[in-house]
Amino acid sequence: MASKKKDYYELLGVKRGATDDEIRKAYRKLARKNHPDLNPGDKDAEERFKSVQEAYDVLNDAKKRQVYDTHGFYADNMGPGGPGGPGGSGFQPPPGFDFRGFDFDDLFAEQQRQQGAGGRPPGGSAPGGEQDSGTFKDFFSSFFGGRQQESRAERGSDLEYALNIDFWQSIKGTQVRLTINRHEICDTCAGSGSGSGSSVCPNCTGSGKVTQMAGAMRFNVPCTRCQGKGRLTNACARCHGEGRTVRPEQVEVRIPAGAADGSRLRVAGKGNAGQGGSPAGDLYITIRVEKHALFAREGDNIDVKVPVTVWEAVLGAKIEVPTIDGRAILKVPQGTQSGQKFRLREKGIFNSRKNTRGDQIVEVEIQSPPANDERTRELFRELAKLHAEDDPRRDLWTKV
Repeated sequence: MASKKKDYYELLGVKRGATDDEIRKAYRKLARKNHPDLNPGDKDAEERFKSVQEAYDVLNDAKKRQVYDTHGFYADNMGPGGPGGPGGSGFQPPPGFDFRGFDFDDLFAEQQRQQGAGGRPPGGSAPGGEQDSGTFKDFFSSFFGGRQQESRAERGSDLEYALNIDFWQSIKGTQVRLTINRHEICDTCAGSGSGSGSSVCPNCTGSGKVTQMAGAMRFNVPCTRCQGKGRLTNACARCHGEGRTVRPEQVEVRIPAGAADGSRLRVAGKGNAGQGGSPAGDLYITIRVEKHALFAREGDNIDVKVPVTVWEAVLGAKIEVPTIDGRAILKVPQGTQSGQKFRLREKGIFNSRKNTRGDQIVEVEIQSPPANDERTRELFRELAKLHAEDDPRRDLWTKV
């Protein structure tokens, strides 16, 4: 969790002395209001939801809340005995100082080898010629409170799923049932990973070491789950010590009315299960909307092209045009030109976030009648004589 200073009490709208029950009620109210499923495509609501979730994660935990109340902010590497926490040194590395890729185990092993050979490690000896028991490893432990040896359980990873729906499902909304494959807590060992077999340690993937962070410093330490051996004894035969198994699960998802192509829905807690009792990740669903043969969507508006006859365009007419709600009447004024657009108010898509509805934009296309008989051709010859001086291409030559 980031260590940016935020007023978590203000985010939840509670006082600093609020009870756990008051914090819980405030969180539930704000979470429902800003949940991404109820605010599809609203990035601001999604950010507010994340901030509320972050605030609740700290204030709902007694130890985290105590650290936050003491220091005014909370980070994952803080806590009793940790950097900056009660009993900690508050050590922070200088800017640009980075231990990434540095394996302290190798340094500790070399120090122990020197001690076994009668050598003296860096830092000299204690008074009386005896080896100082405070090793370089203890030195770092004093800064990090021994936390570099803790195997931190991780939140489950998120899952991504692409869902294809047709045009009408996106307009009206729908309910779909998805089958997803996700990591779930192993039923055999209840997530502990313990059993009677042996397997590669999932925490360190067999290396016997894990990478830990402390501020900007990163270093390798022995894996506490397997004690640096890389393998787990008495591992669960079903999950091989991981504590999780992959199983298909059916998930009911409500697609809200007006869902646009490319929009994302979040289903909380339906990602992969976490390890060591950590919460599960989330399921993110990306909506793909199939194109319609007639209607085209542009934001909350609907575009449609409608053919009209020559005489309707010249004389004016009232014509029926299709909308997503059925048929509607459009008044075509006299002298309408091909390509001219008309607006039907509130005949577009309903936007639940704005509580408004878009419009339908109708573009007319003038179609000439087939001149298959002599009478029709004669009428058009007469029309041409009446407008012999009207040249629709006259202005073209001024632009050449």
